Amino acid sequence: MEVDYIIVGFGLAGMAFADILADNNKTFLVYEDASQTSSNVAGGVYNPVVLKRFTPVWQGKQQIEDALPFYKKLENKFSAIYDHTFDTYRVFKSIEEQNNWFVASEKPLLNSFMDDKIVKNSNTGIIADYGFGRLKNTGRIDTKLVLQDYKKLLEQQKSIRYETFDYDELNFKEEKVHYKDVLAKKVVFCEGYGLHKNPFFQHLPMNEAKGELLTIYAPELDVDFLIKASVFVLPLGNHQYKVGATFNWKDKSLKATEEGKKELLEKLDSFIKVPYKVLAQSAGIRPTVKDRRPLVGIHKEYKELAVLNGLGTRGVMIAPKVAKELYEYLEMATPLDPECDIQRFYKK
Repeated sequence: MEVDYIIVGFGLAGMAFADILADNNKTFLVYEDASQTSSNVAGGVYNPVVLKRFTPVWQGKQQIEDALPFYKKLENKFSAIYDHTFDTYRVFKSIEEQNNWFVASEKPLLNSFMDDKIVKNSNTGIIADYGFGRLKNTGRIDTKLVLQDYKKLLEQQKSIRYETFDYDELNFKEEKVHYKDVLAKKVVFCEGYGLHKNPFFQHLPMNEAKGELLTIYAPELDVDFLIKASVFVLPLGNHQYKVGATFNWKDKSLKATEEGKKELLEKLDSFIKVPYKVLAQSAGIRPTVKDRRPLVGIHKEYKELAVLNGLGTRGVMIAPKVAKELYEYLEMATPLDPECDIQRFYKK
């Protein structure tokens, strides 16, 4: 079997890269072993503001401008709804936070998203004595559903194999890659946290942050916006909400823990005062980088090998943009953004 590309891993990064290959009539084969769950359990929220400090997300506005048309195209492709829009309400803890919000809302990169008025709390189920800051034009992508739909398509096209990729089976000859019965021009690794086992790219400074989330049922809460306080409360419909997320830099397991559940419930109870029932708990490992920029580029020795990884907590926003940039780099030699290019680590 001969293809243009092998893609290893099929989370948001792998899906975005596969889609741009399909748009350009490139052939590919995906290897997926479901060992990484971060894209499936992610909240999928997109917003261009760091709500802890009221600062712009790196390239956030541009990322959203690339991401939303991408997911709209997939909605049309699969006759489904993935993009659920809503406002985000940031709970203020003090007058100082209110003032900081006003200052930030006047900045050019933020003023189209941040409302410059304080929203008074009228919901008796929420503790917000200082009101809310309202963030417009935000929402969430149903990452689990879109990945499921895309995998079904690849299954029909026989373009995906559910098996663990064996690095030892890679052979290089005449500027091509031989892998078992497959001959490809390039291999792109989109493995998330699994990159730490990849002998070709495990030297890159990727960190792993475990995140746990809860799904709760709270019929008396009755909000259609995301609440952001010490944790977020994300509306899913039918009185269900996703609550998250924890950050654990030590535990590398994919198992949900009692410690994670306790932390989330304690934080939730600090600003929610309605009865609720915990329906589910999930966990995943976020692939993050010390400089909070993605890992994109080619191997310094094997030019047939590329990496698309390290998307962190905002993968739903970043994936379409960096996938396009990597494709244009590999196919048209368009320079990569130096802030994303893995060459930044080789030069030091």
